[in-house]
Amino acid sequence: MNHRTTTDRKVVKPTPAELMEDTGTGLDYGTRPDRMVGDLTATDRFYLRSHAPTPEVDAATWTLRVEGKGVRESISYTYDDLWQRYPLVSLVRTIECAGNRRVLFGAEVGRTFAGTQWGRGAIGTAEWTGVRLRDLLEPAGIAPGACEVMAEGLDEIRARRPMPLAKALADDTLVALAMNGEVLPADHGFPARLVVSGWLGAASIKWLGRIEVAEDPIHVPWNTEDYVLIGPDFPADAPARGPAITTLPVASLVELPWPALLRPAPQIVRGRAFAGENRIAAVQYRIDDDPWQDALITSPVTPGVWVRWQFRWHPEPGEHTIRVRATDDQGNTQPDSTPWNELGYLHQSVLAHPVCVEPPAATARSEANV
Repeated sequence: MNHRTTTDRKVVKPTPAELMEDTGTGLDYGTRPDRMVGDLTATDRFYLRSHAPTPEVDAATWTLRVEGKGVRESISYTYDDLWQRYPLVSLVRTIECAGNRRVLFGAEVGRTFAGTQWGRGAIGTAEWTGVRLRDLLEPAGIAPGACEVMAEGLDEIRARRPMPLAKALADDTLVALAMNGEVLPADHGFPARLVVSGWLGAASIKWLGRIEVAEDPIHVPWNTEDYVLIGPDFPADAPARGPAITTLPVASLVELPWPALLRPAPQIVRGRAFAGENRIAAVQYRIDDDPWQDALITSPVTPGVWVRWQFRWHPEPGEHTIRVRATDDQGNTQPDSTPWNELGYLHQSVLAHPVCVEPPAATARSEANV
């Protein structure tokens, strides 16, 4: 055994309310949208999603084992092997939980979904540095009949999620060793984690310990009971209760508190949009019942990475609603409603973001009291 679990807290890093939103599980913390700054999410506020407490792993004794019927021989790697024997690559990629916005999905359909009660903050973007997964699979000798690859973590419940061989061999599927230029923090997967571009966060397994290559489809709770779409629009495919979630749909967020309080003065409203494996092609906004207008995209447009957008607004005092909709390069536009599913996944509806603009007198009184 090369790890133990911390006992004082379920996670290691601080999760202050001024940066993070507490979902109440002790494990899961979202990033406050009004604390997102720059193209990358700072590590101190990158959202946390775990199925069990953060394990404490000793890199000196840690190994990553590649095995299964889909390889000719099993092979193990040490931490030093990954740093020293293989080319390191750095990729900027966004990771989002499939349950992001579950609370808002519940408000839309008038019910409370089970699962982590996410607001809008279960999404983040980092620069990940590590070794391409294919560089670690190929020395084991991939068998002609190999079809799936499953990563397994060292947390208490051994979180695991299979993917097709082609996705495992993709240029941007990475065994990450560093995040935003520093060694992976414990909560984010030290000593090594997977980064599966454009897919749900559950595929980017943390605290890697084992990788299985299989010649037959692999069925585990994370692709049969959980992280699947269950509902009348999603037929079951035994043993799975519904289609397994892979890539993520197009969605957007406004970098304001919910609800927001603004002054009656010129504003720049900013936000993010993400389209999973696709590129964002356009972002539009609408104030109250005004026509839709184009927002300005202010960051590079890349598959697997969110974009930043903004627009200028001089609001009048009173209650307002901001709506934003993004469109990807395949022509998919955010809908007004999301297909119902039992676990409240993949919410992508256009959100009616409430904004209160103070009257000028209130603004003057507030400034006088500073």
